[in-house]
Amino acid sequence: MLRRWDDLARFLDDGSICLTNNCAERALRGMAWGGRNWTFDGNQRGADRAAIMLTMITTCRLNEVDPKAWLGDVLARIADLPASHLRELLPWEWKLLRQDDKPSDQQAP
Repeated sequence: MLRRWDDLARFLDDGSICLTNNCAERALRGMAWGGRNWTFDGNQRGADRAAIMLTMITTCRLNEVDPKAWLGDVLARIADLPASHLRELLPWEWKLLRQDDKPSDQQAP
């Protein structure tokens, strides 16, 4: 613990660091209905894939992006998208690009 004291006390210098993981816990609460089912993912790769998808869905929700719309668009575009543009598919970037595509009279004030 003493060797990691600087990391532990970092929140004193940065007020944006939360001392709890309550936000993440609340975000995952909606996924609890499948908790027992997740034990039967089949193997480690299946469990890893489920964790990645749940993380992306929760990230969408935290960024006020519709997960179904985002996933549908990502799956439709990812095969033809150059690697240098993959960042555009991240939920927060995707949301900004969608807002930029709207005509100015439809954008929220």
